Amino acid sequence: MKKFILILLACITLAAAGLAHAAWVEPPGDCKYCGMDRNRFAHSRMVITYADGSSTGTCSINCTVVDKFANRDKTVASYQVGDYNSRKLIDAKSAVWVIGGRKSGVMTAVAKWAFSDKKSASAFIKENGGKLATFDDAFKATERELADEDPHGSHDHASHGTHKH
Repeated sequence: MKKFILILLACITLAAAGLAHAAWVEPPGDCKYCGMDRNRFAHSRMVITYADGSSTGTCSINCTVVDKFANRDKTVASYQVGDYNSRKLIDAKSAVWVIGGRKSGVMTAVAKWAFSDKKSASAFIKENGGKLATFDDAFKATERELADEDPHGSHDHASHGTHKH
C-alpha cells in the first residue's frame, strides 16, 4: 500500500509539473484575425498595446501588422512577442529577430521569429538558416508581404489567408 501511495504521489507531481510547463498564454485564446490558437502558437504570438490602454493578442507578427493597419489612427504603446524558445512574452523592439530559414513561419511564407538574446538567435540560424534582424526589419518585411498579397492596399483578411471570427 505504501508503495502504491508513493507511485500515485509521483504521478500527481509529474502531472502537475507538466501542467505548470504547458504554454497557457494571456487572453484571448484565439487570434481575432485568423482564429489560430495562441496557446499552440505561443512561440510566435504577439500583444500590441495602444496608448489608450486597449490591446490585441494575435498569433503572429503577420496578424499584428493587420491589427496595426486596422487601428492606424491609434498610437502604439508597446509590442510584445513570444520568445521562440521560452514562449514568454518579451519586448518585441528589443528582441533579436530572425527572418527566413527552413522552419515554416506562422501566417507567412517567410518566417519571422523573436529571441530574447543574440546567442539564441544565432544558434537558431546555425541550425535552421535565416538572418538576424530587428523588429523594424521584421515589421516592414511583413508589411511588404501583405502589400504584395493585396496590391490594392485594402488589407482584406481573406486576401492573405486569414479571416475574421
